[in-house]
Amino acid sequence: MFEYISGRLIQKTNEYAIIDVGGVAFRIYSTLSSLSELGDAGDSAKLYIYTNIKTSSDTFSLYGFTTPEERNTFEMILGVSGVGAKTAASLLSNISTSKFALCVVTGDGKYLSSHTPGLGPKGAQRIILELKDKFKNVELDEAAGGEMFAEDTGGEDEALSALIVLGYSRAEAEKALAGAVGGVEDKIKHALKKLM
Repeated sequence: MFEYISGRLIQKTNEYAIIDVGGVAFRIYSTLSSLSELGDAGDSAKLYIYTNIKTSSDTFSLYGFTTPEERNTFEMILGVSGVGAKTAASLLSNISTSKFALCVVTGDGKYLSSHTPGLGPKGAQRIILELKDKFKNVELDEAAGGEMFAEDTGGEDEALSALIVLGYSRAEAEKALAGAVGGVEDKIKHALKKLM
């Protein structure tokens, strides 16, 4: 329905921002990471929008993100059965998109559930199982156990798989990873900056 909303930031809390667009103020729910990137009241602000419509309760709400990648990840999480918008926003408030993609790639449900209030181990495993199935054509490295965010000298396969899970083509992901150094998360962050 909306691609993005751009206007003057009126107010922000830990859950939402109010943006004035030509005299119409929109309340847009978001993640802590996106909200922290918005400026102060009076500054211009832009959020990429997901329109959440619940027909069962006739409610309509807007969720906004500072990057299309975060919005795409939010939409993927919402596609998992039993996961609502508040849980998806809570997850992305506590875990970056690159860490989330890496959790899916490596099957680390423990990290997801321990860093997301309201998401238990079963819910985390359901997210991983459904998203891995959705991206079954992606070559995942099941042996990437251990501390998933430790610095390492490899990690190309995990970083590549994580970017593909986020919706990029293999060619785009490989090009964006060229020259990336550090651990898996560093490589993903480097690639996402180039892709933006």
